[in-house]
Amino acid sequence: MTSTLSAKEQPLAKIFSDDYVFTIPGYQRPYAWGTDQAQELLDDLLSYMRAGNVKLDEIAPYFLGSIVLIKREAVSDATVVDGQQRLTTLTLLLACIRTTVQDDNVRKGITKRIYEQGDVVTATANHYRVSLRERDRQFFREFVQHEGGIEKLIALNDVLSDSRSRLRANARLFMTSLAALDTATLVRLVQFIATRCYLVTVATPDLDSAYRIFGVMNSRGLDLSATDILKAEIIGAIEEDSRDDYTEKWEQLEEDLGRDGFGDLFSHIRMVYRKAKSKGTLLREFRDHVGPPNPRIFVDDVLEPMAEAFREITDADYASQKHAEAVNKAFSWLNRIEFKDWVPPALTYFSLHRNEPEAMLRFFRDLERLAYSMLIRRSGVNERIERFSSLTEAIEQRRDLYSPESPLQLSVKEQFETYEALNGPLYDTHSARALAVILLRLDELVSGGGAIYDHDVITVEHVLPQQPKPDSKWMAWLPSPQVRLQWVHRLGNLALLTRKKNSAANNYDFDRKKSAYFAKGGVSPFALTTQVLGRAEWTATELEDRQTQLMELLEQEWRLEDRESPQATIARKLALQSAGDQPVEFELSSAKLNLQAEARMLDDAFVVLQGSKAKAAWTGVGHGYKALRQALEEEGALVPDGKGALVFARNTAFSSPSAASAVIFGRPDNGRTSWMLKGTELSYADWLESALSGEQGSLVG
Repeated sequence: MTSTLSAKEQPLAKIFSDDYVFTIPGYQRPYAWGTDQAQELLDDLLSYMRAGNVKLDEIAPYFLGSIVLIKREAVSDATVVDGQQRLTTLTLLLACIRTTVQDDNVRKGITKRIYEQGDVVTATANHYRVSLRERDRQFFREFVQHEGGIEKLIALNDVLSDSRSRLRANARLFMTSLAALDTATLVRLVQFIATRCYLVTVATPDLDSAYRIFGVMNSRGLDLSATDILKAEIIGAIEEDSRDDYTEKWEQLEEDLGRDGFGDLFSHIRMVYRKAKSKGTLLREFRDHVGPPNPRIFVDDVLEPMAEAFREITDADYASQKHAEAVNKAFSWLNRIEFKDWVPPALTYFSLHRNEPEAMLRFFRDLERLAYSMLIRRSGVNERIERFSSLTEAIEQRRDLYSPESPLQLSVKEQFETYEALNGPLYDTHSARALAVILLRLDELVSGGGAIYDHDVITVEHVLPQQPKPDSKWMAWLPSPQVRLQWVHRLGNLALLTRKKNSAANNYDFDRKKSAYFAKGGVSPFALTTQVLGRAEWTATELEDRQTQLMELLEQEWRLEDRESPQATIARKLALQSAGDQPVEFELSSAKLNLQAEARMLDDAFVVLQGSKAKAAWTGVGHGYKALRQALEEEGALVPDGKGALVFARNTAFSSPSAASAVIFGRPDNGRTSWMLKGTELSYADWLESALSGEQGSLVG
């Protein structure tokens, strides 16, 4: 059936007439306009009216925007898809003018635009121009649309829901503003609203078309969020007899999290499904990658448990008979990190394991460890998204999260990089925000876990100043510029304060700095700073001692004991291989193609191991390796993995690493540089050069 779309400019006298009976469906969001929007509307109306000519009919039309309706021609019933905020606020304003103006004829005229009164003789009920959602409908009729309702509304002192509270606040605002106007101005205002104010009504009898228009208009700047549109689409697709129940459930979740938090939740849910950096709007990506085929299942099995998990994680409010305090402590520290890429795997794990307190504690301690390592190593957004997306996938597939290869765990190289960054000039290498949270985490370890941080201002300060005065004790204790430079920005020389920085105080001598700057009344709320207050002098020995103590705490807390530099890893692997204890192993990966492969040197063959991935199709120029790849597919050595790639069904020998990498990438490739010695950044060519040089002896054995 073809849908007919109509768009008309209509004066409000026509909008609030028998031509339209507006109904706000239950799946729309609650009334949301605050006093700022209400005041702006009234100010604009008065300003435009006063700027016009003396004659009302000579004032240029004033456009209030557009509304989107589901409505058939010649039928007054209209379901409001977009425009409820304007219609509701205009009705409220008319009711307030009716209450303020003294002329009974004007009052009756306004009432006729708000609702058509029923007739006892003909047994007809009141006919309302605008009916709000079911949850607020009767309240709106009693306290706004009926005569005398506004007086009751502004006098109401009950605790109200958000939507009803906004109606009361806007009514009080309107009544205060209108009270300053004389009768003639009030009458002219209501006449101006009815005859010179216009709305564009966009109507279609087709539900899908109306929502499509709704989405297009939103993308052009109307005050609707992506979650509003998703709500209209998802709740609107639920059977009518269940729609109100799911509307109430949706709105309760939104109210619990707050509007901004609810929007954040949808971004995290998108990431759980998408597992990649956003390449479009939330609305488009949600439709493309989440797009629930069954809206009821989405609300019940995805949105509701994820919303509850999100609330408990962000509020650090996990409830359990065991380990709740420790789990919530991990949540608190995760929430302090400036990036939120860790949230999707946290939501996924929480939703699956919330009733397993031991598992929750182990996972979230390790998640905190991983997130802080990435903060300390200053991992970029792409690296974070890739890592946490891999972790989400591992959780969903129920893989072992505690094996060394798990994306939850730190490799020996990552442990090394974390330790080196912590042991380096942190103040110089990290942002003030990142540095503050790292030191707060360290301060909790120094305090034994009992510290509470609720200060409005927390700053990181140097003990030894960056530029000590020439005649100060600092120079006597640390006369060498090289030694001062070595220590000034490192952990051992840093303290926490609950005040803003003071450049003059930073250069005080040690005793004065401790009493006047680092402490109040001789004490500090931070264990890190208390350490400093307990020292009589500040020499290189003091600094080294403190640095060692702090690094030992961090090493133990974040399990960095197995750290190994890349050079040490290469040396160890080469030594093992030269001793013949294990075959030489290589790995090949492509984050862009989502490919991972492993191989071994066995005699003179380069063997790709079973389970390695290859690109689904050959895309490079014609080459002899293309025929080799085709033969492997025909033999069953390369088979589809069901996820858009190929997988090696068995160990497969190649004549060279380049032949192997070309088959994997689907194009010619220099395998000598793309294959890496497993666990290192040493290429096959570099390894071969070392082997042939004899520096490490015979590597093939």
